[in-house]
Amino acid sequence: MPNVGLVGFGFAGKVFHAPVIRAVDGLRLTTIVQRHGPPDPRYPDVEFVHSVDEMLTRKIDLVVVATPNTSHHPIAKQCLLAGRHVVVDKPFTPTLADALDLVQIAKQQRRIVTVYQDRRYTGDFATVQQVVSEGTLGRVVLFESHFDRFRPERKPNAWREETLPGSGVWFDIGPHLFDQALLLFGAPDAIGADIRIERPDVVVDDAFDVTLYYRHARAVLRASMLAAPVGPTWIVHGMKGSFIKYGMDPQEAALKEGRTPDEPDWDSELPELYGKLITPDATRTVPTLRSSFARYYENVRDAMLGTAELAVTPEWSLDVMRGLQLAVESNRTRRVLPWNP
Repeated sequence: MPNVGLVGFGFAGKVFHAPVIRAVDGLRLTTIVQRHGPPDPRYPDVEFVHSVDEMLTRKIDLVVVATPNTSHHPIAKQCLLAGRHVVVDKPFTPTLADALDLVQIAKQQRRIVTVYQDRRYTGDFATVQQVVSEGTLGRVVLFESHFDRFRPERKPNAWREETLPGSGVWFDIGPHLFDQALLLFGAPDAIGADIRIERPDVVVDDAFDVTLYYRHARAVLRASMLAAPVGPTWIVHGMKGSFIKYGMDPQEAALKEGRTPDEPDWDSELPELYGKLITPDATRTVPTLRSSFARYYENVRDAMLGTAELAVTPEWSLDVMRGLQLAVESNRTRRVLPWNP
């Protein structure tokens, strides 16, 4: 059974990684790198150490890097060179050059490097995928995904809100929404981005509207910290009808409450949040499919064991990084930029 070491035990490590890893049969979380504070009593069978160097003296097969973005590249590089497989929380790295470096090292070391794209394993996105793929809407002409929150105050002591490489809401939420759009529609022809600051006394971007241009369609990715999440999360318009869905996937809230993916119905969604499929003939409710963040780690486990292809490949992760950086450049130049220059 592969042993897992988790580097970083802040919000991401505590909420999105440790409980999800523990819920996956065939993975054993054995070591957590936490630089400060006492061991978490919820993990009595896990060894807490104070450095990556100390962790790498243990028998670890897979290292999960859940640290601030600026440290993703050096920590992942160290672990790959030490012969470990590596999962890096999104964004992969602050720059495409750093991401390319990690991919090349992983290839030389014959080890997996992959990015934690947990939001492709949500029930709402799985439902959108099904609705789009089954053809009920016909050819899609407009797709919108929203990730809105209402937090008018700057979050104190939050590195994501400091002027650091890879900070800001675009590098935080953008990797999720861009990954989902790539899965649905493939690489765009061009990208046009408005990445901005909306709140006072904020020093990094806290809102974006990024448009992916396709020949006969547009995919619009949106997020704001000044938008109460009361509007639709998903809007899909096609030649034959529309799909509209409200509400955020419940897994994050469940994890924050201390629930875990191995509990029955841990993430069930209220029926009033089910999406609506609207055609000229009728409007019908589409029950939200079940999914789980654990499926990401199940795939990594199987890829390590050689029984499945890796879902989030290095090449895919580089495309996501290209999209992130192209959007930043589009915003800087106030131009729509081609995907293939």
